[in-house]
Amino acid sequence: MNRRTFLKLAAMSFAAMMTGCKTEESLRVKFLRQIVTKDISTSRLIMWQIDKPMKNPAVEVKFGNTTKIFPAHDATFVDDGKKIIQYAAQIKFGDEFRIFDGDEVTAWHALKNFSGDKCKAIIFPDSQCGKSYNTWGDVARSAFERNPDANFFVNVGDLVDNGADISQWEDWLTQIDDFMPQIPFAPVMGNHETYSLDWQVRQPVAYLNYFETPGNSSKDFPRRFYSFDVGAAHFAVLDSQWAELGSEIIDVQKNWLREDFASTDKPWKIIFIHKDVLQYRINGRPERREGFADVGEIFMPEFESLGADVVFTAHLHTYRNRGRLKNFHDDDAGTLYILTGLSGNVRYDGLWINHALDKFVAPQPETDNYLTLEFDEKILSVKCFLPNGELIDETTLQKT
Repeated sequence: MNRRTFLKLAAMSFAAMMTGCKTEESLRVKFLRQIVTKDISTSRLIMWQIDKPMKNPAVEVKFGNTTKIFPAHDATFVDDGKKIIQYAAQIKFGDEFRIFDGDEVTAWHALKNFSGDKCKAIIFPDSQCGKSYNTWGDVARSAFERNPDANFFVNVGDLVDNGADISQWEDWLTQIDDFMPQIPFAPVMGNHETYSLDWQVRQPVAYLNYFETPGNSSKDFPRRFYSFDVGAAHFAVLDSQWAELGSEIIDVQKNWLREDFASTDKPWKIIFIHKDVLQYRINGRPERREGFADVGEIFMPEFESLGADVVFTAHLHTYRNRGRLKNFHDDDAGTLYILTGLSGNVRYDGLWINHALDKFVAPQPETDNYLTLEFDEKILSVKCFLPNGELIDETTLQKT
């Protein structure tokens, strides 16, 4: 450690000592959020937005009767003509955390621990909305309030309708501002994250900057795909936007996924990817045939050869349970495929004609929904709920 770093950390430790005596919240930050790290049982990434630059941004974490300081880095970016001033810090898992800058501090926020060997996730499908994200907020709040024991949550892509519109991102974040400081988030990129204000394809600037996901060692596609561990499960989050952003990422992800799955000894292997694996017939378009989408043709053999237990998809704004598939057919030894539905207000009523591989279709006309994923070393359960908490579908897998 060089002298400059030593002095900076010493100053921060002194500031933390001083803030420990402070009882009032004096620092106002926006969109405080936890992002998953490689293993959320040992670390978290804390991000926040603020109106003006901070001098010495850091996160203070309580470990029993002691505290530790984790310096933050500047994560400011510009998009939609706006400068978003924000910071991020990776912390070790403790009891509570708060943000501070000199003698200004935020309130303390609890860090959720794991109870026993059971883990739970809340899974949200496309939250894409039109003018207002109130629908997304209603669905999300219902899910969080009914599942206070959830360890993390996922959104399976198309978080917003237009990825370059910062007002949509701020509305999306505002709707769940009470919950994001409490529970780690695992984002999945959708095609709508790649659109410019004039609906042309571009890099997903806001998505990649709002959520600093774990690294993937790719120089060309940083944070476009990643993996993380929670309890007895290993999760891989993939990017299905090669039609928008270029097909070079396909082979890169294939190679990465093989290495990634080979390096884990977790009992459960679970994948999230935005676009769906099946192709549906469409009402009024007789030329469109039932079959498999390019995501399915390209990646289903990979998923199955690597032993993926569950694949969650989105994109079509309808909930469908396909059961377990292998070699493009029903197979009780195969991978479970779940098309997750929608948690926003963009609906495709009556558009899709049921696929022969659909085992369960949500009640029509389709409304919003969310899912829970619960697992320990032996049992994994996926449940789908309507916003009012009504259970409409459930699947359980068991390890022998």
